[in-house]
Amino acid sequence: MEHYIKYCLGKKGAFEDYPFGPEALVMKVEGKMFALISDDRKSISLKCDPIIAENLREQHAAVIPGYHMNKKHWNTVLLDGSLEQEEVESMITHSYELVVKSLPKAVRESISGS
Repeated sequence: MEHYIKYCLGKKGAFEDYPFGPEALVMKVEGKMFALISDDRKSISLKCDPIIAENLREQHAAVIPGYHMNKKHWNTVLLDGSLEQEEVESMITHSYELVVKSLPKAVRESISGS
């Protein structure tokens, strides 16, 4: 779990927040959530393109519709060891990039340093 927290925080502009209480660590960029890490459930919820989300759910039993999230746009990844670390990291990056892409151009440029 700690590895994925560090991985999220390694993204430009990413920071931790606890808007839902101490059990749910939320990773944000520019105030927008891109990951919700639940220690008690040993899971991470990530934003995902709806088509990719469906494909991931079909391919991996550990990827389920977002727990307490919009199930079309969010997946919950159960960190049960069945997925390779690189696969989870790729899902985190996809989530982060989706959120950054939705930000205003000036904000995106300030994050990327362009």
